[in-house]
Amino acid sequence: MGEMSRLQVTLITGRTIDQGVGKERGKSSEEYGDSVSICQVDPEDLKKLGIKAESNVLVSTEYGSVVVRAVKSPSAPHVGVVFMPYGPWANVIMNTETHSIGMPSLKGIPAEILPAQDRLVLSLPELLKEQFRK
Repeated sequence: MGEMSRLQVTLITGRTIDQGVGKERGKSSEEYGDSVSICQVDPEDLKKLGIKAESNVLVSTEYGSVVVRAVKSPSAPHVGVVFMPYGPWANVIMNTETHSIGMPSLKGIPAEILPAQDRLVLSLPELLKEQFRK
């Protein structure tokens, strides 16, 4: 397994308590960034990737890729399904098409995860600069 382990998963995004609390402190706060730059992964999937919880991973969809911190899912078991809180990191890998309803599809997105211990999770300003050149 090791460095090149790849895992095909289904990505779901949504709101979390931590994300809501962090948002109240302000989107530029460290608490907010820490609460949304994560991916909740089933413990069995962490083993398949050959990584421990709190390791960085690269999450990719057909829309983009982003490095986030893999955390052990509090709602396991759900092998093959990962969860990311709504936020700028999840936005990088979401389809922006709203199909005329004003809201993009944020559930059931095919994704791939691979270990990325050698890469850093970008801060919000770094992420915005990389993604939007702002």
